[in-house]
Amino acid sequence: MIKVNNLRKVFKENEALKGVSVEIHKGDVMCIIGPSGSGKSTFLRCLNLLERPDGGEVIFEGDNLMDRKVNLNQHRQKMGMVFQQFNLFPHMTVMENLTCAPMMLKKLSREDAEKTTMDYLTRVGLSDRADAYPNQLSGRQKQRISIVRARCMQPDVMLFDEPTSALDPEMVGEVLDVMKELAEDGMTMVVVTHEMGFAREVGNRVLFMDNGLIVEEGTPEQIFDHPQSERLQSFLAKVL
Repeated sequence: MIKVNNLRKVFKENEALKGVSVEIHKGDVMCIIGPSGSGKSTFLRCLNLLERPDGGEVIFEGDNLMDRKVNLNQHRQKMGMVFQQFNLFPHMTVMENLTCAPMMLKKLSREDAEKTTMDYLTRVGLSDRADAYPNQLSGRQKQRISIVRARCMQPDVMLFDEPTSALDPEMVGEVLDVMKELAEDGMTMVVVTHEMGFAREVGNRVLFMDNGLIVEEGTPEQIFDHPQSERLQSFLAKVL
């Protein structure tokens, strides 16, 4: 689904990505782990060109997104993105937040958009909050709604940038449960996360990044139970 070739990104004198190459297949739940500043979030944001790479290729469903002739906005509609912060419009209700993009970009009728939205809200246990405003919601409710917002566009892949990092520890479980359900439904997911338990349980592939490079890649069992590099062994010793 996504093929990344020799991806590079430089911020002033800091080379954040130093030639990253990887393939993401349909149905993958790829978890990206590593220390802060290792390039994980930069890599994720380069997949849909929220950050434009300084070199390399991002080929999504056969099209090179680095080619300026490609309709980037059309491809972005197929990539749902969930950020650390919730980014809900404060002046809109939950229902309005979730239906505006499908109605504007996918030209769905209000009736169809609201029906789809209510189905997803019911699945995450928030159907009773459809008429609430963001300031009336808890952090975990906002993040679950952010996931539903991305899901309402019916994307081919969903990108998660540390979706639980802004939550209190006791709130994390409910958000991870929603992500597990997405994985069980077959959604292709790329998840930058500090939640090692989630990566081990839900991911089918794990990337360990450090200093702008992929140091190791493998199944959760390979990464967590049989790490090969000293750098990964050192990292796991500190976080597990």
